[in-house]
Amino acid sequence: MKILLLLVLLGIHSASARTHSLKYFFTGSSEVPNVPQFVAVGLVDDVQILHYDSNTRRAEPKQDWMRKNTDPQYWESQTRIALDTQQRFKANIEMHFNQTGGVHILQLIFGCDWDDETGEVNSYIKFGYDGEDFIVFDLKTETWIALSSQAVIIKNIWDADEALLAEQKYYHTQYCPYWLKKYVEYGKSSLQRTELPSVSLLQKSPSSPVTCHATGFYPNKALLFWRKEGEELHEDVDHGETLPNHDGTFQMSTDLRVSSIPPEDWRKYDCVFQLSGVNEDVVKVLDQNRVKPMDTTIIIIVAVVVLIVIIFAAAAFFLYRRFSAKSAPSPASSTEKQQLNTERE
Repeated sequence: MKILLLLVLLGIHSASARTHSLKYFFTGSSEVPNVPQFVAVGLVDDVQILHYDSNTRRAEPKQDWMRKNTDPQYWESQTRIALDTQQRFKANIEMHFNQTGGVHILQLIFGCDWDDETGEVNSYIKFGYDGEDFIVFDLKTETWIALSSQAVIIKNIWDADEALLAEQKYYHTQYCPYWLKKYVEYGKSSLQRTELPSVSLLQKSPSSPVTCHATGFYPNKALLFWRKEGEELHEDVDHGETLPNHDGTFQMSTDLRVSSIPPEDWRKYDCVFQLSGVNEDVVKVLDQNRVKPMDTTIIIIVAVVVLIVIIFAAAAFFLYRRFSAKSAPSPASSTEKQQLNTERE
């Protein structure tokens, strides 16, 4: 836990540098009630920018800054790519996997991360099928790694496909970083903003822990912790999760057990909030006169948010476990190569 906190602190104190990410999630399914047979979602810095599903059969922007900085031809191209991938997903489920009936799910996650200070780029692509990790691409060795004994045959086929390997290398080293940087530029006023939170000290009852609650901050790379006389506390402290707010900002909390702290020592403690890219900390001194009774409304809201997050986390884990396919489409298709070359021209 201490090592994890140290790593987070190192990240927090790295000035204004940020690591940006571009991720795509593709999910194909068969005979799943009330779910489109194919869904594609694109995210930049965990903000959704694109949505496509087999019901609408159109790729659509999910942010105003994406709509303003792209033209209809761009979205037609994204629609063609999604349609092509949808067809290949369907073929993989019905033909290559020799599955003609029942519920089956084929999934793919791919993308890249970019450090805007060092310029370092890390890319990835993972496939899954029916809840089992199946195969991933290793950019360093330019080979596929089988995550299941059943994937060995597919690995050998894909490793022998020089065109496929070239497409993967092209996607990871050129296509993905190029578009990630463009998207970050498109949405920089939103993606690169910083918003400090309001921080409150709350207590349900005199015998309850004091909760330090920070809400309304952005981005979500933040740290909230208790100190005593300037030294960070690790005992008698419980850290909560970072949760999303409805307006795109985030909230988090951390509890301090105060039952053994004499009232005259309370002011030796304070709660500190640190936000990535911001040098100034938000500090709240533990003062009995400033600790507010915890509003039951806040408790209910937080409980509901936690429940929603748990549901989505469970769904995401369920999807991730299916992120591997015995034979699945490459995200770096010739269509994408043509698109990038046309953009550069």
